[in-house]
Amino acid sequence: MPNSFDIAVFQGDGIGPEIMAPTLAILSDLAVGGGYSLNFIDAPAGAAHYAQTGDSFPSASMEAARQADAILLSAMGLPDVRYPDGTEISPQIDLRKALTLFAGVRPVTVRPGQPTPLALRGGQSIDFVLIRESTEGLFYTQGRGEVEADEARETLRITRAISEPLFRFAFELAKSRKAAGRGPGKVTCVDKANVFRAFAFFREMFDAEAAKHPELSANHTYVDATALWMVEKPWEFDVMVTENMFGDILSDLGAGLMGGLGLAPSADIGHDHAVFQPCHGSAPDIAGQGVANPMAMILSAAMMLDWLGQRHDFAPMQADGDRLRAAVDAVVAEGAILTRDLGGQAGTAEVADAIRADLK
Repeated sequence: MPNSFDIAVFQGDGIGPEIMAPTLAILSDLAVGGGYSLNFIDAPAGAAHYAQTGDSFPSASMEAARQADAILLSAMGLPDVRYPDGTEISPQIDLRKALTLFAGVRPVTVRPGQPTPLALRGGQSIDFVLIRESTEGLFYTQGRGEVEADEARETLRITRAISEPLFRFAFELAKSRKAAGRGPGKVTCVDKANVFRAFAFFREMFDAEAAKHPELSANHTYVDATALWMVEKPWEFDVMVTENMFGDILSDLGAGLMGGLGLAPSADIGHDHAVFQPCHGSAPDIAGQGVANPMAMILSAAMMLDWLGQRHDFAPMQADGDRLRAAVDAVVAEGAILTRDLGGQAGTAEVADAIRADLK
């Protein structure tokens, strides 16, 4: 059983390096106490790297990602640095496609005491997971759409090769959440099968996988109704699975339920590789000021520990993932040390120190 793990680290753009630094420090502390080691391997990429070198994703960085046990990626992209065709520089999407990271995992949790725009009843909480297919769908022709003088076309692509493992992943996650007491064991397919034949195909594959899991429940919703119900009754969801573009939109809605993107972690997981990163952008308007919220980055690192622990049957890493998540929850619930996006005045370092103090 290995207890040493190589982590490819993409520092990111804008606030990316500022939130990555305390995250790596916290992970190093946990590793010492947990009896394992994390070897951080720097992997340059992104908009700032492109502006300096003309290369947004060096081949050496891609190889480091391929060889690593896990990939930790900070906020990427800068709005004023783009490719000649006007598209944004997004190595995170390149990674999803190159490593076939088909399952985009977006947890949505609102604990008692956590800021939220919802009017929750006393003691009520929200805990569900949105799984976004991350390699095809309406993102299939990213950067390769056809544009003419009077019309433009993009291609939505849904394949059996990606959708079937995506649905297996969703049902296995619902099973594990049920076993842990975190959900009822329900998987919801979010689509638009009443309009698009591609989504009817998507739903057929979902139903075929659902039939293999009689111990779990399965249902369907249309994406527009889902957006409504995520606001009206989000506590009724457990595991949701959907197409790439729908997932892109709904994951930001989920972040809004949690009080903002500053608390929204994510993972993109495939058969052999996984990337962990915050859902938010690089926020260049506040870069260098020391005020960025590091919590989504830290929570993404907690997801990384969970995944590595499960993959290698190494309980100390899973326990540290739980501890790290609980420490962030405690700091948010206490409310005294929060960054501006959560209604406080604390800086990045102060918030990270509060999380480290709770861990101790």
